[in-house]
This record gives sequence, C-alpha cells and structure tokens, in this order.
Amino acid sequence: MKFGIMYANAGPFAFPESLLNLARTAEEVGVESLWSVEHVVIPVGYASRYPYNESGKLPGGEDIPIADPVLPLAYAAAVTRTLRLGTGIMILPQRHPIYVAKEMATLDVLSNGRAMLGVGIGWLEEEFQSIGVPFKQRAARTEESIRAIRSLWKPEPQPFAGKYYAWGPVQSQPKPMQQPGVPIVIGGHSEGAARRAARFGDGFFPARGPLDRLRTLLAIVRDECAALGRDPATIEVTAAETTADLDAVRRYQDLGVSRVVVAPPAFDPDGVRTGLHEFANKVIARI
Repeated sequence: MKFGIMYANAGPFAFPESLLNLARTAEEVGVESLWSVEHVVIPVGYASRYPYNESGKLPGGEDIPIADPVLPLAYAAAVTRTLRLGTGIMILPQRHPIYVAKEMATLDVLSNGRAMLGVGIGWLEEEFQSIGVPFKQRAARTEESIRAIRSLWKPEPQPFAGKYYAWGPVQSQPKPMQQPGVPIVIGGHSEGAARRAARFGDGFFPARGPLDRLRTLLAIVRDECAALGRDPATIEVTAAETTADLDAVRRYQDLGVSRVVVAPPAFDPDGVRTGLHEFANKVIARI
C-alpha cells in the first residue's frame, strides 16, 4: 500500500513555506506522493453543486487560494528526491492538450521521472462558461485530449486528427522520462469515469464515498476491461479519504486499492509535522 497527500496546492499550501514543509515532511515519513487540485477560477455565487460533500459547496469558500496544479509540483520536485507528484485532478477539457503534454513532460524530466497526470472532466459549469469551453462537451474533449497527449509523447512526430483538436506532425520536446509517457490517472465518481479508466487510464482515482460505491465502480472497471480484453490489474486504483486509520486502509486494501490519499493533518507547520509523523507511526509503519 502506498500513501499520498491531496490538496497539496490549496489554502496555505499554495504558498512556498507551507508547501516546502508539507513536501519535505511527507517524504521524510514515508509518504509516496503529493497531489494537487485545480480550479483556475471560482465564479462568485456559483450554482453548480459540488458533488463531494453534502453542502454542495467547495470546502474553504469561494476565495480559498488554489494554485495552478503543475507549478507547485515542480517546486516540490526541486525540494524532494523520491516523492511522486500527481495532479489530483487537472480539469483536462479546460486545457489545450498540446500545453498539457508539454507541461507534464517538463515536470517529469525536472523531477527525474516522478510525475503523474490525474485528469477529470470537471463539475463547475460556471467555470467552463468563464473559459469559453462548452460544459456538455467535457467528457468527449477529455477522452480526445488523452489520445492527443499520448500522441505527442511518442518518439517520432505524427499528426493528430480529432473532432476538437487537429494538427500536422509536430515536435514536442522534451519527451517524458517515463516511457511510453507520464502515467494518466482517471479521476471521478461516476460510472462514466470508471469506464473511462478502463478505456484510457493507467490508474483510477475515484472520489471519496461509501465503500459500496467504490465496489460498484471497481466492478464497472472490471466489466469494461473484460469487454476490451484488458487486464484490470494494469489499472492502479487510488482511494481518497480526508483521514484514514489503520482499519480503513485495510478495508481499501481488501478491495484491491493500491494507494490511499489523505488530506494534510493540519494547516500550521508544527501541526503538519506532528500529524504526519503520527500518521506514519500509526498507519504507514503497520501496513
């Protein structure tokens, strides 16, 4: 079992001192990975419902600092040596795949092969309106973008032709250190996300929810893999918990989860250090 820290670029962790402390302490205690989140803007007074808690609103309010998902990971790469660095998740349909391929390949090179690209389709319709990307196209754009990004990571230039993106043979350098490319992790809590993980993902990162819901989603992944002739064991499963004790981690382990990602234990530096050392002693060391 591997362990990660999510929300690594939100709130106080959007700023260098707190991020430095979080990244170095996480690596010190044996945490495997750091995961960033994304909202490029939060429209004031949005009506879309946040799907991951009962309030329907983003935790922290509309004015919580949320840094770009890639740049803080590059910063963390420079101050650590083993910590893997994932977007968890990037809202892929809001971005052009040529830029995503370049950014993630660059992060992979600078981190010496530690990058992971977690992607999702997004839920905040007003954010899409601000950017000018049609909300109803987000799933189709995501799937096409994944194909486009992987084409740009191939050794030789090749054209790409899709419904939303098209170009002739282009050089996109540098290539990722990891080959055939940075692992792509599909995030989301829906049945569509589970099927997308089977079709396109190196990993699946379902959002927080009851274990029964996770069982259902993993069954969908297995069924879709069977239809595709793919081994579901090739899809690494990550589960998210705000906090996780030993029993919770073992329940995830029994379901075939390979990584559990938790929130930072505190916002202040001393609380982060104390909390992560306690998590390491009570959970990581006992799995």
